[in-house]
Amino acid sequence: MEKHRAGNRRRRLVVVPAPFQGHLTPMLQLASILHSNGFSITIAHTRFNSPDPSNHPHFSFLPFSDGLSHSDSISSHNLTAITDTLSANCASPFRDLLLRLTTQNIACIVHDGLMYFVDSVAQQLNLPTILLRTTCATNVLAYHSLHRLLSEGCLPLQANETCRHADERVVPGLEPLRFKDLPTFISTNSDVLQYQLNKVQHGIKSSLGVIFNTVDCLEGHRVDELRQIYQVPIFPIGAFHGMAPDSSSSFLEQDHSCIAWLHEQAPRSVLYVSLGSIITWEEKELTEMVYGLLSSKQKFLWVVRARAIDVTEWVESLAEDVRKAIGDRGCMVRWAPQKEVLAHEAVGGFWSHCGWNSTLESMYEGKPMICQAHFGDQRVNSRLASHVWKVGVEWSGDVMERGDVEKAVTKLMVDPQGKQMWQRAQQLKRQLRQAVTQGGSSRNTLIHLVDHILSFS
Repeated sequence: MEKHRAGNRRRRLVVVPAPFQGHLTPMLQLASILHSNGFSITIAHTRFNSPDPSNHPHFSFLPFSDGLSHSDSISSHNLTAITDTLSANCASPFRDLLLRLTTQNIACIVHDGLMYFVDSVAQQLNLPTILLRTTCATNVLAYHSLHRLLSEGCLPLQANETCRHADERVVPGLEPLRFKDLPTFISTNSDVLQYQLNKVQHGIKSSLGVIFNTVDCLEGHRVDELRQIYQVPIFPIGAFHGMAPDSSSSFLEQDHSCIAWLHEQAPRSVLYVSLGSIITWEEKELTEMVYGLLSSKQKFLWVVRARAIDVTEWVESLAEDVRKAIGDRGCMVRWAPQKEVLAHEAVGGFWSHCGWNSTLESMYEGKPMICQAHFGDQRVNSRLASHVWKVGVEWSGDVMERGDVEKAVTKLMVDPQGKQMWQRAQQLKRQLRQAVTQGGSSRNTLIHLVDHILSFS
């Protein structure tokens, strides 16, 4: 779409990301896409985990107070607490920020679904809002199903004797998702679950549209179900990174030396191992991982994030023959430029935590996965990748053991089943790339989204 299409209408969008890596990245990608379609972009962001303005010179950046300190750290167990803190502390500072901007120049507020306070402030100032959900569409549909499960007493699973074995059963209407795959916010408290679910549903119902970083060829029927349930416009315009100019939004410094190492490897010979920016590992788990990787006899590029240990010292504590084998077969870094890694011809597979960004990036590059989910929407994504799109090996162990590691890596990289996943991944790669080209489903939906926003003016 050409920039002049916006004409003289209000074209400033206020974009409000959540301060988590998996949320900030797609929001900034979406902002870049909308900027290329004629909108001016103001990023209204928390001081906690704030983005780097130098990476996005075409945007304006305005921080607001959030009640968090730079010493606060994010883990899988405190995401809900941090989100609640933001909701309690940010409404007034955000309202003051909008008033300083002069609200009559704002066409719309585009905000992350976790930034619950935005909706109430926008209503006070009579500003339209559009929601970005950074998970897949199926995950939001799972939220809807959780309401029914709570009312039937089947959640939390640990609290109900009649549902003792429910975690392995398939959820009716969400096949092939099982109860154990549902996003339950790591809580056994039904009140906490209900609170979160109410927030999700209210945010969708009160918005003038919902944007998903997904693609019709992956989830078209699930998107249609959400349209029927909520009766709001829904815009699947993924994969964002396939349409957005490349720029960094990483909170962690990327080690590009691994790309030179990949250049030296044979095509499809390397397993990329990166289990996300939040989950970290204990020394025992790292040891099991490295022995399993070495036993598989496959090359590996491993992003190592450890808890309370020095990785260099840990490697030095290993036996000499193990250290030599790591040097022969592996490359270990603290953080990698993931999109560049996944695009490299030497990479033949991805051992992933199945965050939605990583899952979509892997499929976009045609790389099959070992799916080791930990919490939230990761379990949904893992199940879809392994049982719907059939491009993943589902991790079945509850603990990290070297035999399980070797088995999963061999299945993905060597066995006939893994080769079939590779072929399926290549098919999906072609479909996803077609979606973001001129005339593709995501490009066409983007045109509808731009027109929808302009209709508010």
